[in-house]
Amino acid sequence: MKTLFCFSIIAFCFFGSVSAQDKLPGIRKVKDVIIYKDSLFYSAFPSVVKRPNGEILVAFRRAPERRLFGEQGIAHTDPNSYMVMVRSRNAENWTKEPDLIFAYPFGGSQDPCLLQLKDETLICTSYTWSPICPNADSILNRKISLINSKKNYSPVFTFLGGYLVRSTNGGKKWQGPFYPPHVPADIQVDVWGKPLPAYNRGALCEGKNGKLFWAVAAKDADSPSKTSVYLMISENKGLTWDYSCPVAVDEKISTNETSIYETPKGDLVAFLRTANMPDQLSCIARSTDGGKSFQWQSMGFYGYPLHALMLPDRRVLLTYGYRNTPYGIRARILNPECTDFETAQEFIIRDDGGSGDLGYSWSTMLDKNRALVVYYFNHDNGTRYIAGTILEIN
Repeated sequence: MKTLFCFSIIAFCFFGSVSAQDKLPGIRKVKDVIIYKDSLFYSAFPSVVKRPNGEILVAFRRAPERRLFGEQGIAHTDPNSYMVMVRSRNAENWTKEPDLIFAYPFGGSQDPCLLQLKDETLICTSYTWSPICPNADSILNRKISLINSKKNYSPVFTFLGGYLVRSTNGGKKWQGPFYPPHVPADIQVDVWGKPLPAYNRGALCEGKNGKLFWAVAAKDADSPSKTSVYLMISENKGLTWDYSCPVAVDEKISTNETSIYETPKGDLVAFLRTANMPDQLSCIARSTDGGKSFQWQSMGFYGYPLHALMLPDRRVLLTYGYRNTPYGIRARILNPECTDFETAQEFIIRDDGGSGDLGYSWSTMLDKNRALVVYYFNHDNGTRYIAGTILEIN
């Protein structure tokens, strides 16, 4: 078990937060925008890229609003959840009807994660859940993962792992699905008895050397929800992947939903969501050897999942959901090497959320001084929708 560094709760309490109405040196909120909202659908888990021609693409997961079908709660698994996309030229006016990216034939897709490569190829990763009978693991005699029915929810789902699709024409057409290999430590198999393909929610990155880095999650212990994060690397623009090493593994603490980022000096930095962690503090892992090994530690503050965006001056805009009261979206600006995470002041982008079912932020630069932060949001526990905030950064 790797040694976990001290939790810097004192630093978090001391430095505090700056509201969106106050001025934090280097950052100012311009406005909130609605990117996609339809009361018939539960829209969530967005990602965003800006194309070289200026077009902005936002991908997200859209599923029926099941409360309209009599269910009394919200679930993140749905047989009719699809990856879709909307477009804009100015980050304020968006296409009304989303385009379908991909409909997985055996279940519902989750968390479309966009990566735009230097050659303008688009990659979108996802993973999928499929409805299944409650005792399928016994019938099939396989170690498949099940989400059992909860009160007011239906049905039971099994996990089928990850996949990705690719586009070479700006997202008009997509090729795939392509399946990454299995993480060696993952104990799960799918309903066909095959090892689960690697998966994750979080940003991939393309390194200076042209390699793609993907921090993926794996269920590496025989417990209901224990996961750890491992690194996959592609040397051919995501067509095939190879396992590299663990990113963050602990006997008790789970890590997942990780975004990975390459610093100007070449370090790989992973921003990790945690579970079974004191105060649910987020963590950071760093590799100084090109992804052969990582060391990880607490960042000392709460908020997840996280996304890192390089600013024009090489500082880093780190955004995340805040799923405690007051619910909303928050940010910090880190130095270029992401070493000041404990002391960087927190900026409150929004604190008007209606429940903890929000966040999953992702950012892109609009121009040299403005960034768009996208996320999903709700008011009074109502319709989940895709929103954004335009920030001015100096």
